[in-house]
Amino acid sequence: MYDPTVARLTYRALLGRRRAAILFLLPALLLVIAAAVRMLNGADDQVAADLLGGFALATMVPLIGVIAGTGAIGPEIDDGSIVYLLSKPVKRSTIITTKLIVAIAVTMVFSAVPTLIAGFILNGNGQQVAVAYTVAALVASIAYSALFLLLGTVSRHAVVIGLVYALVWEALFGSLISGARTLSVQQWALALAEKVTGDGLVKSEVALPTATVLLVAVTLGATWFASHKLRTLKLAGEE
Repeated sequence: MYDPTVARLTYRALLGRRRAAILFLLPALLLVIAAAVRMLNGADDQVAADLLGGFALATMVPLIGVIAGTGAIGPEIDDGSIVYLLSKPVKRSTIITTKLIVAIAVTMVFSAVPTLIAGFILNGNGQQVAVAYTVAALVASIAYSALFLLLGTVSRHAVVIGLVYALVWEALFGSLISGARTLSVQQWALALAEKVTGDGLVKSEVALPTATVLLVAVTLGATWFASHKLRTLKLAGEE
C-alpha cells in the first residue's frame, strides 16, 4: 500500500520552492506571535490555550492540510501528468494511500511540530496545553489530509472548496451555529485535547467517543472514495 517512487514524486511536488514557502509561512507566524505574547503577557495557561486553539488548530492546521492534501494529487490531475503514474504497474489504491501518507506527514511536520514549540514558548506546557493541542493537531492532520486529498481527486476547484470548508464552515459557521460544530474536524480534534488537559481549559462540542468514530469514519471513507474515483479514470486505449 506504499510505493517509494510515488512518495518521492509527491514529496517533490509538495516541497517545491513555491509551496514550501507557503508551508513555512504559517508556522513561522505562529512562533513569532507566541514569542510576542509570552514577552508581553508572561506565562498564562488560558492565553496559551486560546492562541493554540484559535490560530494553530482553527487556522494553521486546516490551511496546511488544504495545501498538502490537494497538492498531493490535484495538480497532477489538472495538468495530465497523473497519466504517467496510472500507466505504471502500481495499484491505484496504492497511489492514493501513498499520497495520503505523504500529505499526512507534511501536514504533521508543518502544523503539529510548530504547535508543540509554540505551546512550550507560551507557558512551558503548563497543564499539558502544548501536548494537548499537539495531539489535536496530529489527529486533525490525518482527517484533513484525507478529506482534501479526496477533494483534489474529484474536483478541479479543490483548493477553493477546501478553503471554504476550513475558513467558512469551521471558523465562521462553527462559531455561530452549534449544530455545525458536530461536523467539524476541529471539534473532533478538540475532544482529544480536552481529554489530555481535563481541567476546563479546552472545550469541545463533541463527546470523545463520537469524535473518535467520526475521525476514523471520515478518514477511511475519504481514502476509499478517492481510491474508487482514481480507479474510474481511464487512460487512452483502456477498455
